[in-house]
Amino acid sequence: GVSLEGRAMSFQNTLCLSPDSPVHAICVLGTEINLDLSRAAPDNCEFFTVSGSQRVLVNVCDVVITEKEAATIWQPLSDSTHVLVQMVSPSPAVDEDKVLVSYYRPKEEEPAATAVLYLTGIEVSLQVDVYRNGHMQVPTEKQEKEKWVWGPKGRGPILLVNTGPANVDQLIDKETNKVFLSDEIKNLSRMILNLQGPSCVLKKYRLVLHTSREEAEKARVYWPQKDGSSAFELVLGPGRHSYTFTSIENPLKETFYLEATEFPSASFSGLISYSASLVEESEDPSIPETPVYKDTVVFRVAPCIFTPSTQMPLEVYLCRELQLQGFVNMVTELSEKSNSQLASVYEDPNRLGRWLQDEMAFCYTQAPHKTVSLILDTPRATKLEDFPMKYSLSPGVGYVVQHTEDHRVASMDSIGNLMVSPPVQVQEKEYPLGRVLIGSSFYPSVEGRAMSKSLRDFLYAQQVQAPVELFSDWLMSGHVDEFMCFVPTDDKSGSKKGFLLLLASPSSCYNLFKEKQKEGYGDAVLFEGVRGDQLLSNGREARTINQLLADESLRKQNDYVEKCLRLNRTILKSELGLAEEDIVEVPQLFCLEQLSNVPSEQQSRKPLARPYFPDLLQMIVMDKNLGVPKPFGPQIKGSCCLEQELCRLLEPLGFKCSFIDDFDCYLTQVGDFCACANIRRVPFAFKWWNMTP
Repeated sequence: GVSLEGRAMSFQNTLCLSPDSPVHAICVLGTEINLDLSRAAPDNCEFFTVSGSQRVLVNVCDVVITEKEAATIWQPLSDSTHVLVQMVSPSPAVDEDKVLVSYYRPKEEEPAATAVLYLTGIEVSLQVDVYRNGHMQVPTEKQEKEKWVWGPKGRGPILLVNTGPANVDQLIDKETNKVFLSDEIKNLSRMILNLQGPSCVLKKYRLVLHTSREEAEKARVYWPQKDGSSAFELVLGPGRHSYTFTSIENPLKETFYLEATEFPSASFSGLISYSASLVEESEDPSIPETPVYKDTVVFRVAPCIFTPSTQMPLEVYLCRELQLQGFVNMVTELSEKSNSQLASVYEDPNRLGRWLQDEMAFCYTQAPHKTVSLILDTPRATKLEDFPMKYSLSPGVGYVVQHTEDHRVASMDSIGNLMVSPPVQVQEKEYPLGRVLIGSSFYPSVEGRAMSKSLRDFLYAQQVQAPVELFSDWLMSGHVDEFMCFVPTDDKSGSKKGFLLLLASPSSCYNLFKEKQKEGYGDAVLFEGVRGDQLLSNGREARTINQLLADESLRKQNDYVEKCLRLNRTILKSELGLAEEDIVEVPQLFCLEQLSNVPSEQQSRKPLARPYFPDLLQMIVMDKNLGVPKPFGPQIKGSCCLEQELCRLLEPLGFKCSFIDDFDCYLTQVGDFCACANIRRVPFAFKWWNMTP
């Protein structure tokens, strides 16, 4: 290297050039040096020319001067003249680059004097996938990395949450901070740290990679070891917010792998910044070190995105129990028709069979380089240290626990109380990933139930599926899927939106029964063929159409339900931009009952609604194949009139309804309706970062 003794080489914002002796400076790529030309100008000089070597960019009064034209263009010299100098690439050696300024007197061809600035360019940069196209790069404007921008022309790299079942914290060696990880780590987001320049200059500095203490808790940064093993050093992460590279003898180019530890939430915006700071060591122990340059990048943690029932199914998870065998066989058949895989999941006895749909939602998270399907679990059994269902998932499907606050049986604090609309446009606003629909009590009351603040805040914090709150506290389960469902349509169906909303309608059920009564079928029996013990355990009895229509109490209860549904219909039309032709009314009766099978302290004084017969809306949607709970409606000429009505509504639109014969599956304990199947679906083709929330 070149000796630097006796030279004043330093980082400067403004330099005064002297014709008497050369000036030496270090210039970090991305910074500018402001040259003060007027103070050093010889007497009576009124013009100057300026030129720079090929790695130097010279800007005179906002005009970039190229190497070829530099020496020929005379510039007027005044107190306000600004010359800015930048380096475009690092220098291979000290003083390898230079800027020449020649001063001229009027009417003289030869310069009166020439000042020389010797430059040594060094690069300190963090390269990331700024433009989300898979390319690691340093943008021309340093500021482009420091602000994360949404939208199709946005910028900013993306981090994925680690959703693997293994606990990384337990794998890390606390003494060495080393961890052995599989090649899967190469699928994480990358960040390249660059420190380039002459070695003799670099060794005077330290380089620090850092983030804030708070942000260090939200992500981990791994550094592959040079020994060729699968060992990685955890350089930043929980409890470790800075890492120092000391005694830098040679240029560095290091690749790091990053993963987030949690999704955005009320207390976490989802943004994490990392910085590389160059620090000048002081040779005098009484003088502190000096930070001279910092490069910063901002990542956003990819949100948790839920898929609507209109997306194609990939995989069906089933709880196989003997008494549900009819259900299992039908779902197996449906999965074969829609080319989706069937995964058997054996329920854990501690969870009372509720976990499959009440507590677990399939969703996905996505970065430009990778998409990960995962289960979001909102466990009721808070004391369990481990959750067995995560070991039943297919390879590559992640698992994340989102703890909630309310663990009562009929609580709305579960993911089952969540649905997603297909993509919609509401006036001028587009929701290309649909909107999350959550049930709530709508207004505060003594016995009102609502989704917990932590779960609601989590859903809002994802930003990309702006939640809509519906009134569902009138239902015993509190779940919106008991009165609504989305099904996919194609152009032939006449729906311009690509989907239909199916909505429960007691009035259309009464109209159907009245029609059948007029036709002389008033004696046809609801629940014919259901075993007596099943009816008894579900609090039901076989009744004729005449008896149902004459039951004033049941009619009043359904009038109340109709009012609750009307409110939700208004909200859905307004918030999803729906027209009347986008809604299909499905005949369904409800009845009001007290909560059963719950501890007395959880008992509600107000009666809550349950489906009177197996809920037609709780269908399993697998493209155009619909697995519908068999309603056991009145038999007319050997056919159930409720089944016939649903087929009349949907089959002309290309749907195939298969009725699942499993009475207990749909009417047993609170929260157990259809809790024995869950579907992993194809993620949206639309990339979430291209939208503006």
